[in-house]
Amino acid sequence: MTAKGSRSITDVGTLKALAHPLRMKLYRALCVAEKATASQLADQVDEAVALVSYHLRKLAEHGLIDEAPAQSADGRERWWQPSSEGVSIRDRDFRDAPEKAAAHLAATRLFHEQRDDMYRRYLDERSTWGPEWNAAAPDSESLLRLNPAELNELREELVALMRKYDERSRSGDAEGRENVAVHVHGFPFRV
Repeated sequence: MTAKGSRSITDVGTLKALAHPLRMKLYRALCVAEKATASQLADQVDEAVALVSYHLRKLAEHGLIDEAPAQSADGRERWWQPSSEGVSIRDRDFRDAPEKAAAHLAATRLFHEQRDDMYRRYLDERSTWGPEWNAAAPDSESLLRLNPAELNELREELVALMRKYDERSRSGDAEGRENVAVHVHGFPFRV
């Protein structure tokens, strides 16, 4: 990847570019692969190469991905990579106008729907993973009583912990490793 850290998305144009269902799938797949061609990504998302190429260019226009150095001698292949280690999208950056708040809400719903789809797929395929993976895969809910500062502290600690494991996985032996999604939601609620 070309830049360390997470990129903060603060403008509606970039948010809308990422909040397209296919573009978000492509961005997620590219983050997992680290580098890929449109053909490789098209196979993963089961779409036409031309359509995938179009959407990759849109992501690049908004600085979410960059062209990567060629990975093979075939100069016709165009390789792509994420421009950062991820993105962060904060509610506070989209509160100052109703259209910005609506775009943020729509994007957040799409991201969560895709995450839920990923988890449902795992549940449907759970028997193919075997007992070791199934025992290791957490599925829990904690109902805490926190104030906003404590919830923020918890979020920061969880992000740091995930970053530690991400760094370990990128520098260690790849044997026995699989892609693992960790989705954490922390939100206030009333009964």
